[in-house]
Amino acid sequence: MIEKPVAIKMAGDLDARPIAMLVQIASRHESSIYLMAEGKKVNAKSIMGMMSLVLNPGETVTVVADGQDEQEAVAHISDYLSGKTE
Repeated sequence: MIEKPVAIKMAGDLDARPIAMLVQIASRHESSIYLMAEGKKVNAKSIMGMMSLVLNPGETVTVVADGQDEQEAVAHISDYLSGKTE
């Protein structure tokens, strides 16, 4: 299992479209992937779960992955949240 804190540096709010993209990125991986923020732990592959987690630019979340491709999963989610990929 890997945990990595990530500062959200994406331009604009994380509304439906960016959240849907995040879920798509997470779903490409076999590992279990969760985002933790403000005492909540949400499955990053669940659109409903991710919509319930209010994420704003400048905040820090913890990406948690567990499985065969956990390192790649954390790297891809981290890159997306920090605005390095879209």
